[in-house]
Amino acid sequence: MPRVTMYATGVCPYCIQAERLLKAKGVPEVAKIRVDLDPARREEMMQRTGRRTVPQIYIDSRHVGGYDDLVALDRAGGLDPLLAGGETPASGV
Repeated sequence: MPRVTMYATGVCPYCIQAERLLKAKGVPEVAKIRVDLDPARREEMMQRTGRRTVPQIYIDSRHVGGYDDLVALDRAGGLDPLLAGGETPASGV
C-alpha cells in the first residue's frame, strides 16, 4: 500500500474526517505532519502545495489536495486504484 501523508492540525475537523475516510478504505496508518506545532512545517506545506489550509494529503508523491478533493476523488472512483498502488487518470484533483 502506498504511503499516505497528511499535513494537519490537532483540532481540524476536516483532517479527522479525511483520516476516517482513509482508514475506512483500508489505510493502516496516516503519517501526520502537525503544522500547528511547527511553523516551519506550515511553510513547507505552502511551498509544496501552494495552499494554506489543512488537511493537505499526499498518497506517495501525488498531492491529492484537501478533504473535499479526497472525497471528490473517491466519488469519481479514483481513490481505490491510487491506494492500491495504481495510477488514476488525471481528474483535475
